[in-house]
Amino acid sequence: MLGWYVAKRILLAIPTLFGVTVITFALTYLLPGNPALVKAGPLATPEHIREMERQMGLDQPVVVQYGRYVTGVLRGDLGESSMTGRPVLQDLMQRVPATLELTLASLVVAVLAGVPLGVIAAVRRDGIVDHVSRLLGVAGVAMPTFWTGLLALYVFFYALGVAPPPLGRLDNSVTPPMTITGMYAFDALLTGHWRALGSALHQLVLPALTLGFSVMAPLMRMVRATMLEVLESDYIKAAWAAGLPRRTVIYGDALRNCLIPVITILGVIFGFLMAGNVVVEVVFAWPGIGNYAVTSLMSKDSGPIQSFVLFVAVVYVLVNLAVDVVYGLVDPRIRLH
Repeated sequence: MLGWYVAKRILLAIPTLFGVTVITFALTYLLPGNPALVKAGPLATPEHIREMERQMGLDQPVVVQYGRYVTGVLRGDLGESSMTGRPVLQDLMQRVPATLELTLASLVVAVLAGVPLGVIAAVRRDGIVDHVSRLLGVAGVAMPTFWTGLLALYVFFYALGVAPPPLGRLDNSVTPPMTITGMYAFDALLTGHWRALGSALHQLVLPALTLGFSVMAPLMRMVRATMLEVLESDYIKAAWAAGLPRRTVIYGDALRNCLIPVITILGVIFGFLMAGNVVVEVVFAWPGIGNYAVTSLMSKDSGPIQSFVLFVAVVYVLVNLAVDVVYGLVDPRIRLH
């Protein structure tokens, strides 16, 4: 049953991904600039540029160019980056672990801070914690991530000197751990490379806090609103009347029934972090796919731009599928078919 449901959802996602390829190809085609000029260099002669256009297939009709692009995607060939001179797929595989590491760390920060604050704000409604959580929620939504990141750098790096310089994932004097997952913190932990683990966590903490603060607000507000609704339900009032322990009622009954909307927003947050941490990666010089996409956009390197958008679309499809599957595991009333 579960296998058939997953297969059906994947088949339904094919038209969506096809539409994404059409839109991204059209947008990159309409961008000003000439990719052949980028690859040939600013000192290239007109004859050299025309030859480069012929080699890249830019002299062919748009339909032919799009067909070649889709065929390459189906074969796993995302083209070659004019900026790095390497296959785009190789560049993405090198940078995805960095983005995934930052995303997971930011998600942990958001969950550890947002869920408890949302629960306490609902239980102690109109109290001090509730007012503070509302203030943090407004600040998290209102403050753009680039401003939060720059402010964090000024305070913790420049003023206090407790944060490392924003120059990547490891200190320059530390050798990277043996590659297992590509995420330095996990690989250092698995291989016992404690110096690399300390350096990776040191570099990770500030961008993770910046991103985690921005997505903590919607999570906290969702938990608070759902908890308030659940705490007013009849079965919770019956649990209070039966004299059940406070911890059991709040964390065993009420919080468990808040999991469905929380899982939903966690899936949305994860997809947003994988796609929307571009600004934070640029501010902290984090070598992830967002930084790669911005650099490619500045130089009109069409292959990486199209591949980044397609990758984000695939991530959202997979996240939505995973959320639906988790629904069935958390709530036995939900049947996947």
